[in-house]
Amino acid sequence: MRFNTALIPSQRYEPPSGQWWLSGIVYQVYPRSFQDSDSDGVGDLRGVRSRLDYLQRLGVDAIWLSPVYASPQEDNGYDISDYRAIDPLFGTMEDFIALLDDVHARGMRLIMDLVVNHTSTQHEWFRESRSPSSPKRDWYYWRPARPGHCPGAPGSEPNNWESFFSGPAWCFDEESGEYYLHLFAPGQADLNWENPRVRRAVYDMMNWWLDLGVDGFRVDAIDMIAKEEGLPDGGPAHPPFGVGYERFAGRPRLHDFLQEMHREVLAGRPAVFTVGETSSASPDSALLFCDPARREFNSLIQFEHVNLGTEAGKFSPRALRDGELVGSLCRWQDGVGERGWNCLYLDSHDQPRSASRFGDPEHWRASATALATMLQLQRGTPFVYQGQELGMTNAGFTSIDQYRDVESLNYYAQALAAGADERTVLSGLARMSRDNARTPMQWDTSPNAGFTTGTPWIGLSRSWASGEARATAEAQVDDPDSIYSYYRALAELRHRLPVVALGSFNRTATGDARVFAYERRLEGESALVVVVNLSSQTIAPRPGVVPAAAPLVLSNGDGEGPLGPWEARVHLLAD
Repeated sequence: MRFNTALIPSQRYEPPSGQWWLSGIVYQVYPRSFQDSDSDGVGDLRGVRSRLDYLQRLGVDAIWLSPVYASPQEDNGYDISDYRAIDPLFGTMEDFIALLDDVHARGMRLIMDLVVNHTSTQHEWFRESRSPSSPKRDWYYWRPARPGHCPGAPGSEPNNWESFFSGPAWCFDEESGEYYLHLFAPGQADLNWENPRVRRAVYDMMNWWLDLGVDGFRVDAIDMIAKEEGLPDGGPAHPPFGVGYERFAGRPRLHDFLQEMHREVLAGRPAVFTVGETSSASPDSALLFCDPARREFNSLIQFEHVNLGTEAGKFSPRALRDGELVGSLCRWQDGVGERGWNCLYLDSHDQPRSASRFGDPEHWRASATALATMLQLQRGTPFVYQGQELGMTNAGFTSIDQYRDVESLNYYAQALAAGADERTVLSGLARMSRDNARTPMQWDTSPNAGFTTGTPWIGLSRSWASGEARATAEAQVDDPDSIYSYYRALAELRHRLPVVALGSFNRTATGDARVFAYERRLEGESALVVVVNLSSQTIAPRPGVVPAAAPLVLSNGDGEGPLGPWEARVHLLAD
């Protein structure tokens, strides 16, 4: 790695109006797989607290904490049974407050993951709603069987919507004699946002957390809170573009709710950061969510680039064409423009590891750092998922017994019941299962990678289990040529150069779809020129792609001559 710190300011750039995310970096912690402090095999809040020095050294500005609320854990905490309680699996409210205080003491922020499209069926709201006479009956979507059909029988569901986790999106409740809607797992009942009492309860809860001191929210599946009136048939409810998806995702009424949320919760809190997960959003609709003038979210998580190549289904991905990934990312840069704000990510708890999906195992370090360069210097806030900064790879599971994710298990069962070949199904899971991102964080080469002294809730990645120690924090933190150190260098560029935070984005034609180049420009500042070879071949860039007078500030290679396989170069060009 070459990093010429003499070319960048020594002082950190502070964005205006307390908008720290303009130059900030968010790090997602998946608590159950991050660090276990009590040897029960599940990560916890005290474990997260014990690793804050590692995160501070990496240069992150905020921690996004996946759900730690009380939950029966049907979907690993995304099924909340009490919004104001910490699940004993992760610790206590005292542990949370201690973590929050320690995060703030280090100058970082804590972002809560918030799930308000649905609750757990163990939530007191849902339990009360099961009675047809309950005042909370219409807090959820309860519907009788189709006319002329026997309640509970296959095909008698109120409509033909399908769950994201396979099967009908309706579950029959014997006690109620009716069905309730669940777009996700049966234990995740959709809230009826048309009910103002539901919205009031959600806003009160959000204000409670903000008053406690948390610094913002990542809001899960938020574009699904508004359903089409009457809940008509619409076909399969599968993203990204399945027929019927528009029945409940991205509905116009959604924006009424989000603007009300802003008025009731976020107005007057300028330093609070919000990012909405919006799987239905497109470059054309993005500004509806993140244009500051609309007063909804600061940013949005979209799915276009991670859904590429899944036309035949999530678990039947095709190889991407040269330039396809960056083409999608550039559409979002252009669509959001300088009015809105992008969330820059490749990895998350819902996605396979980018080093496996988009990189090249034969050029592991180079491809991991090239992908980071490609992404993190664009306009927006980078989101780093735990272990991404170490180049962690997919799990490499070969048996269904190794999987824990409800989506993967349901897909396996449904596919085999439909006659699919088991080897083909397992191959798809090995490439795309969410469990690929959920194997334990690889701290060192001790048993269970230093994650736990007990039995981990899910197995370790095969790459670590086979004795490959390079993707561990122990091996990389003090290595100036490691992936971790490269991520630190990218953080320095974002923190010190105003052009990275506020500059315009302009793609540069390279004449080769395998080479991605772009410029970031800001009046009165040096321009940033980024050139990345996203292939395993050596390529000589077209003359003029990198101005001859532009000094090299960062590279994951030697920075000279033709671009090596997966080589990335960052240059500064005087204004």
